[in-house]
Amino acid sequence: MAKSASTGKKVASSAAKVLKSKTATKAEKAVAASALTQKGSTEKTSAKVASSAGKILKSKTASKEAKSAAASALTQKKR
Repeated sequence: MAKSASTGKKVASSAAKVLKSKTATKAEKAVAASALTQKGSTEKTSAKVASSAGKILKSKTASKEAKSAAASALTQKKR
């Protein structure tokens, strides 16, 4: 059986930075919040947040922290 993924310490720190950022978009903050919610948990990312995470990963303007949180959220998407 596959190990359940959860947000690690480093990604949680990046997600917290995104949430505190004055320049982060609503989508970036939603994805960061989702990633933080999943720290130490087996919660899964919703389809809506996963869609936003995909867009953030493709974005040329998203911060490194936002992309890190987005990647973590996508890893924990419902299957």
